[in-house]
Parts: sequence; structure tokens; C-alpha cells
Amino acid sequence: MPRIPADMAKAEAFASQMINILNSGSLSTMISIGHRTGLFDALDSVGTATLEEIAKGASLNERYVKEWLGAMVSGKIIEYDPSARTYHLPSENAIFLTRRSREKNMAAIASMLPVWSRVEDRIVECFKHGGGVGYDEYGRFHEVMGEISHANVGCNLVDNILPDRPGLLDKLEKGIRVLDIGCGDGQVLLKLAERFPGSLFIGVELCEGPVSTARQQAGHQALDNVRFENADLLSYQPVDRFDLITAFDVIHDLAFPDKVLSRCHQWLKDDGEFLMMDVNASSHLENNLEHPFAPFLYTASTLHCMTVSLAQGGMGLGTVWGVEKASEMLMEAGFELSEVKTYEHDPLNNYYFCSRQE
Repeated sequence: MPRIPADMAKAEAFASQMINILNSGSLSTMISIGHRTGLFDALDSVGTATLEEIAKGASLNERYVKEWLGAMVSGKIIEYDPSARTYHLPSENAIFLTRRSREKNMAAIASMLPVWSRVEDRIVECFKHGGGVGYDEYGRFHEVMGEISHANVGCNLVDNILPDRPGLLDKLEKGIRVLDIGCGDGQVLLKLAERFPGSLFIGVELCEGPVSTARQQAGHQALDNVRFENADLLSYQPVDRFDLITAFDVIHDLAFPDKVLSRCHQWLKDDGEFLMMDVNASSHLENNLEHPFAPFLYTASTLHCMTVSLAQGGMGLGTVWGVEKASEMLMEAGFELSEVKTYEHDPLNNYYFCSRQE
């Protein structure tokens, strides 16, 4: 027999919360579809339009678009005029849903949820037997991650982030050696290579697929100052040391982040700098209870970040390793932590500026 709740009002409130969770979870998938199919962009372009006009403008099947619009209207994301049978995406919502506003586009983040969900069966087995799920089971993960990284980092690195290190832009203009670890499909590095033709950029990535994509794009852009290498960071042997090493949203995914950080310290020139971007959260659960993205971050850890590390026999550090643990591990690796910053364009992440010390 089920237990009778001691507080029925509390039970009813939680039932309402569950309804909201189920509706929001469903809408997340539909938002991802709207992003991938270009429906939000189409609606943003046409203003107010009928179902037929929207489907035709987006070159999509009308029946599917109708059902998608039903979810968007009932979810209060798109407005509907029943008398005219027209749909409208408010500009206040479009800011967070369209590619026109790349930096604020949360629809791109929503596209990560279906990527994670595809491994749910495997994660359930891990709950029972331990172990992890490898990168090769995540389908289009690197494609989605590349889009998110480009919006957070690539579009802001030169204008907002690198200028915080005195003289660094001048060094890049004159020509230095730069290493990006866990470079994914290389979007950030390609942007830097195009902007600073006098510098040499090297990206290292464990997974073969995104490296192939990055190489193709470098060839398409005719960039001869960037190269991408498919390698495990623990076996990677650079021919020379670097002036700048970057790690964007990657350290907590690694099997042995402590060893990789120590190697980054070794690979850096005496006057070189290390820039690490990682999640802005605490290492302690009680400090994250009011974090606006806390459930999302712990879910990301369970369904991806922790498990891909455990799949390699690693530490399973997890997404929410936190600023306390991150600072501790950087100093243990030999770095001097100069500054930890967050930026208005990316409040979800911390940027750790480090120098080399013996």
C-alpha cells in the first residue's frame, strides 16, 4: 500500500511541479527540433504567418509543422491568433531562440538534451554495474558542442576575453605558438587562426570524427597556420613548448584531468599562459541549491561528463567539480592562478587565467 502523505497540500504542490517538469521536458525536445529545422529562424524572418506560409518558407512538411506549432503555442513560446489562424514569434522570445542572436541562443543548448537521452539505456546499466559510456555513443555531440562553444567562446574570445591579459593580443599579432586541448570540431581555433595569421595554432582532440571535420574546414578556409591532431593527451608529445594553452569546457570530461593539467604546465613556456574555461559552480552541493542551472548541470554530469571519463577508467570528476576543486587542481599542477572571471555574455562559465611557475 502507498504511504498516505502527511501533508496533502505539499503533495498536491509537488504534483503540479511534476506536471511542469513533464511539460518543460517535452518542450525542450520540441525547441531542439525548432532549432535544427530552422523553424525559429523562419518565424523570425516572416513575422506573422499562417501554417502554410511557415511550412513553405521553411521547406518543411506541413503536418509536422502544425503539430510543432501546437506545442509552441500551448507552451507560450509562440503566439497564435485563432481568428486569422496566424502564428507569431515575439521578438522578446526570438532573442533566445534564433541564430540571429547567436550568443543568447538557448535553443542550441536544448539540442544537447536529445543527444544525452540517446544513451539513457546505457546509463541505466552503469547505475547497476558501474563503468561508463564512451564518446562514440553520443552521435552528433561534437556538432552541438561546437555550436555552443562558438557562441560562448569563439564570438567573444578576441573582443572580450583575451584583452584581459596584458599584451596577449599583441603577441598573437606578432606570432606565437598556441595549443587548444580538447578542441572538438575546431571552430574556436579556426576563428583564431583566421584572425591571427602570424601565429601557429594546434588543436588536439581524442575523437577522430571532429578532427576530420576541423581539418576539412581548415582546408576550405585555406588556413595554413592551424593543424588538428587526433591524440590522447597523456601520450601527446609536442615538438616544442607553447606561449598559450587553452582548454574550453573540457578538463572535467577527461579521464585523468590532474595528469593533463600537469602536462599542460610542462608544455608551457616559462612566460606562457594557460586559459581554462569551465562551469561556474561550487564543488559543494549546498552552495549550488540556488544556482539557476543546477539541475541541468548535474544531469549533464550524469548523462555525459562523468560517464565519458569513467568509460576510460578515469576519475569521473563530473561537470560540477566546482571552482574550489578547479583552483586546487590548477595549483597542484604547478600553475599560479592569476584571476578567475565570469563574463556577461557567458555567466554559466568561469575563465581561469593562469601563469607558469616552477
